[in-house]
Amino acid sequence: MPASRTALRRVLAGVLGTVAAIALTACGGVKTTSTGGDGGEYPSGNIEFSVGASPGGSTDLITRALAQGMAKELGVSAPVLNKPGANGALNAKELQSAAPDGYKIAVQNASLFTITPLTVSPAEATKIDSFDVITGVSRDDYVMATNPKSGYTSIKDMKKAGKTIRYGTTGVGTGAQLASALTFKSAGIEATAVPFDGGAPALTALLGNQVDVSTMQIGEAIENVKAGKLVPLAVFSKERIPYMPDVPTATEQGFDVQVTQYRFLTAPKGTPQDVKTKLLDAAKKTFATPEYKKFNEQNSLTPMEVTPDEVLSSLQSDTATYKKQLDEFGISLAG
Repeated sequence: MPASRTALRRVLAGVLGTVAAIALTACGGVKTTSTGGDGGEYPSGNIEFSVGASPGGSTDLITRALAQGMAKELGVSAPVLNKPGANGALNAKELQSAAPDGYKIAVQNASLFTITPLTVSPAEATKIDSFDVITGVSRDDYVMATNPKSGYTSIKDMKKAGKTIRYGTTGVGTGAQLASALTFKSAGIEATAVPFDGGAPALTALLGNQVDVSTMQIGEAIENVKAGKLVPLAVFSKERIPYMPDVPTATEQGFDVQVTQYRFLTAPKGTPQDVKTKLLDAAKKTFATPEYKKFNEQNSLTPMEVTPDEVLSSLQSDTATYKKQLDEFGISLAG
């Protein structure tokens, strides 16, 4: 975990630990309640944020930053509970079954709805129709990097090497896996996937030269890139990333691969409109604070604070694009 990311995690964990016990009010008063409302005007109780990932990852940090700000705006406590498993599917299933009253919400990943369904049966896939989207939150781009010892500086360098490339990913059904598989297939590079359970172990393996390259989120790699411990080969966004302006996109290098991770705030399907409006208003006010903007910058996140309709449109478009590309190249992400 990069130093700035680790420090920020400690700060957020400390603040949220306090917030979990003491509800902050807009006027600085204190109110303690149990999770869930008491029948009064919403919100009259704690709002639980659940995370479908382990502590310390991007989704966890984003959720904690958002929960901290929204708790202050709404005048209640916002405990954050980690419920990892199946790329967020276990947490999503639990949220889907929760009462649609605004007291249990979650920041969810696009990959759960656009990529994971391409690795499981239709019956197992998590569907966005099971949730109400409150707002878009942010985008987290991917970078493919290598250990300096490899000697690679571009995708074409790997092709010239004439060897089977062992590449690390952050797991099955993730954007890291998809971006890597599409890149190697379109470049005609023989490659073998080595899946890890998240960005941290994938990064550790790459730093230890246990894999040739690895694709991970920029926030997970950037400090080691700046320190010269990793060499970035490509980013998978439409255009170059401001956080890594010197790193060319895969498209610039002749390979039409665009994969990104983005996140959005969700509630159980059927949540009342007035409740969704209050949640949205609190999120918008949080997005506008200097503290939250600084958080995005420190974690190399691009704001994607868009409407629910725009989120749904992106999910639909990405799902169709990814499926078409996988079919075209005959790639199975399920292994």
